Amino acid sequence: MIEKKDLEKLQKLHITNILDLALVVPSRYEDNTIHNFITGYEQTFQAKILSVSKTPKYTKVKAHLLNVDLLVDLLYFNIKPWQIKQFSTHPTLYIKGTLKNFQIVQPRIVTEVNKINVVYKTAINSRTLKPLIKKYITLENLKELPPKIAKEIYNIHFPIKIPNLENNYALKFTEIYNHLKKLQTKKRVYPAIKALKKDITPFIKKLPFELTNAQKEAIKEIQKDLNSTIQARRVIIGDVGSGKTIVMLASAYIANKSIIMCPTSILANQIYEEACKYLDEKVTLVTQKSKFTKEDLFDSKLLVGTHALLYQELPEVELVMVDEQHRFGTMQREQIARMTSNGKKLPHFLQFSATPIPRTQALIMSNFVNITLIKDLPFKKDITTYVIDKSDFKDLITRIQTEISNNNQVIIVYPLVEESKNYGYQSLDEAKDFWFKHFDKVYLTHGKDKNKEEVLQEFKNYGNILLTTTVIEVGISLPRLTTIIIVGAERMGLATLHQLRGRVARYGQKGYCYLFTKDKNNKRLQNFANTLDGFKIAELDLAYRKSGDLLDGSIQSGQSFQFFDEINDEHILYEAQNYLGSQYE
Repeated sequence: MIEKKDLEKLQKLHITNILDLALVVPSRYEDNTIHNFITGYEQTFQAKILSVSKTPKYTKVKAHLLNVDLLVDLLYFNIKPWQIKQFSTHPTLYIKGTLKNFQIVQPRIVTEVNKINVVYKTAINSRTLKPLIKKYITLENLKELPPKIAKEIYNIHFPIKIPNLENNYALKFTEIYNHLKKLQTKKRVYPAIKALKKDITPFIKKLPFELTNAQKEAIKEIQKDLNSTIQARRVIIGDVGSGKTIVMLASAYIANKSIIMCPTSILANQIYEEACKYLDEKVTLVTQKSKFTKEDLFDSKLLVGTHALLYQELPEVELVMVDEQHRFGTMQREQIARMTSNGKKLPHFLQFSATPIPRTQALIMSNFVNITLIKDLPFKKDITTYVIDKSDFKDLITRIQTEISNNNQVIIVYPLVEESKNYGYQSLDEAKDFWFKHFDKVYLTHGKDKNKEEVLQEFKNYGNILLTTTVIEVGISLPRLTTIIIVGAERMGLATLHQLRGRVARYGQKGYCYLFTKDKNNKRLQNFANTLDGFKIAELDLAYRKSGDLLDGSIQSGQSFQFFDEINDEHILYEAQNYLGSQYE
């Protein structure tokens, strides 16, 4: 444990434990060992000063390098008075520099020799940091690590020879082990309101379709969670169109009373409609515009709603589900669970997400919360993705006309609502006149549009073309949508592109996705075009942008790990997980 007064000194480095401190690695090493040979690189010499002379341009110090027995000139430009004093008061001293043509330019005076000096470059100064590293980074304090790794980490800070920090296994292992250990301390265990034991078989038998193996496995895992007096906490991650809604409804069937909270009223309406179709008992829709009574809230089997749920008096329920969980803040997710608890015990809690994550991230998250990945799709998607530029515009118009003539719908996604000189692509405002002039039944909406949900609903029923921004990324199900055109595609993350493409051809028909760009040879877009698998795309996305901070639950740009590589180091993750598990057995 690091003492409180020392933690305060380390505050700027966000250090909370000894392994955090051990992972503050040196920025460089200075080898002050005296060798009896010249390498052509910077090295340390024992120098006997013979004379000092000054010219207008430089100061020349004649010296005899005793360890290599050479007479050389030490040349200084803008020499400081204290340096001249060193040469006059120390006839023999140690210097460091590169010897070339019997000259050393700007050599440094060295006070300690035959030692590797460790240099740290951090937000706090070395005079503060070094004593703390000496105090806490000991083999005894590192004994929770495997012995070989503990020794290597110790040697990074107190080296006998200069260690190789690049692609260093010990640093990778220590970093991911430390991260997993922190996640475990965040894993909370609460008593559940009730263990739910209802047989799911009647619900599944009544469905007019066969569940995928992934859906069956997800329901099986959820059943096991719910059949416990410990609160279930599980995140279910399924690709766009993988059938998460039916997994939610199966979960609701098991409970006597449950809630599903959605980020938009469109999504809430869709799930409500599905619930009314497949659940025999009372379901109530709770949005700003839906009509319901207090009695509806208390005598329904299932409440499906938006943030509006947070402003109601809610009954005690046994199960809370949050759809598109990343669209809600931690406080909102916790609030809905608290509002429906009895004070001492909490409802089971399931979170659903349509944003696939890389396998490694799922394995890491599983140390904090149970994870289910739904990878199968009810039917194979048939979407062709093209990377296009303005030279392909004529063919694009032909495709749009063909789809409309077949009673299909088209979405065109623009990166901005209003004109921007710095963006290089037309905005929604600039482009709309062309589409309104040449096509019928064209609708327009964007994120700031107060009526966007009404516009989307009207487009669903009557429209041919929808002009929009990424507001369409998550939400409305459009059975006739077969084509999406994404303008400035290279400016968007692969996860966003995948969500947008996932709106298309959701009912087994042929779909098309056009990535409109000024960089037609963009490798990232070409790779995206070649796969429809959201989990493979998540791996690609990670490779291009590195991972987000998993500990606070966000998955976004910026690298979470300094040494551990989430793409290539999965085997190290397994080893760290196994070792951490063995520590608690």
